[in-house]
Amino acid sequence: MRKPGSMKSLEDLGRVRLSQNFFLRDFLHSEIADFYRIPNIPDDPDLAIEAGRKLCEELLEPLQATFGRLHIRSAYRNRAVNAFGNANKLNCSTNAATAADHIWDMRDADGCMGATACIVIPWVWDRERDGGGWQSLAWWIHDHLPYASLCFFPKLWAFNIQWHERPRRTIRSYAEPRGLLTKPGMANHEGSHAHLYPGFPPVAPVTP
Repeated sequence: MRKPGSMKSLEDLGRVRLSQNFFLRDFLHSEIADFYRIPNIPDDPDLAIEAGRKLCEELLEPLQATFGRLHIRSAYRNRAVNAFGNANKLNCSTNAATAADHIWDMRDADGCMGATACIVIPWVWDRERDGGGWQSLAWWIHDHLPYASLCFFPKLWAFNIQWHERPRRTIRSYAEPRGLLTKPGMANHEGSHAHLYPGFPPVAPVTP
């Protein structure tokens, strides 16, 4: 599929269904793009669709089936939007660091594909607002889903969730307690962590 060159072709691209409940258009919003009037259009739509489908099918659909509607804060950024955000200190890493992350249609330095979305899960925020409570969700995801990386933020416990061909399985947080929660090789990485998320539901099947 060619990069859209008209409103009609962009409209058609937005209608591409990534999974049961998600369409590509759900992930194209960007405050940076909107405010600074930089079109957030994939340069390689086919790669963006392929990576986005993995993100939706393997991570977002199970989360929504289990916890109810997800709020998508931000997700896809094209090279131009991300580079502008990085140059102007708008919480964007370099394009090289963001490839196969928020830049879905750019493979990383190892040639791998990936995609990230920043989401909020209202079910969790409404029940776990106490300090450090974001860790309950982090451990639930760790035990149940094939995530590549997670990074949590203070407001509403929004978090980046990444699908990647070579998952690193790391969890970090800017919410208190800040820092690295787990990574392969740490003593807390393996085994069940069910005692850390009491009252959380089992992962729900994704029904067609």
